[in-house]
Amino acid sequence: MKTKTVFFGVIALGLILIITGYFLAPQMGTRLASHWNARGEADGYSSSFAGLYFLPLFTIGMALILIFIPEIDPLKTNVQKFRKEYNLFIGSFSLFMYYIHSLTLAWNMGLKFSMNALMIPGIGVFFIAVGLMIRKAKRNYFIGIRTPWTLNNDEVWDKTHDLGGKLFMASGVLTIASIIYPDTAIVVLLVTALLSTAICIVYSYLEFRKIQNTVL
Repeated sequence: MKTKTVFFGVIALGLILIITGYFLAPQMGTRLASHWNARGEADGYSSSFAGLYFLPLFTIGMALILIFIPEIDPLKTNVQKFRKEYNLFIGSFSLFMYYIHSLTLAWNMGLKFSMNALMIPGIGVFFIAVGLMIRKAKRNYFIGIRTPWTLNNDEVWDKTHDLGGKLFMASGVLTIASIIYPDTAIVVLLVTALLSTAICIVYSYLEFRKIQNTVL
């Protein structure tokens, strides 16, 4: 996926959702549901302006930061080695956020559905995209599993990211599978994500120590 494609795609879709929100505003109240609990019940509300425009604007802003931040990385040449996967990650993040916003608009238009059941596949696919990107990531200061040990050694970085990518992809698959029991999806997501992160941190340290002991 090319950077220009992501850049213009994110902005175009964001503007479409902003314009859609503008035309839907008269049909909605002054308070819009904006948060749902683990059971998929609306338990948080925001102003109509925040509900209609915040998420698209936030997504555009975050996507632009992600697109351009490698330019200030001292190791930006390494980012170019996995730029296609990195752009896929940015695109997946943006589509996921726009998907959540679209669900929010539909809910506030009066359509009632299980928010958890519809969010779960999106979260799972996003985690798989993160895993694909992580597996290809090369050492840099902004993107990936940045521990003191991965940043210090290319071999530790590569091994940790290969493992981390597999773990995050597995987390995504398990999250999608939990749609059978939607009430458990959040627990599955949190446990697998935290466990994957913890394993990667410990693994990077152990690999670094192994290399240091070999050198000595």
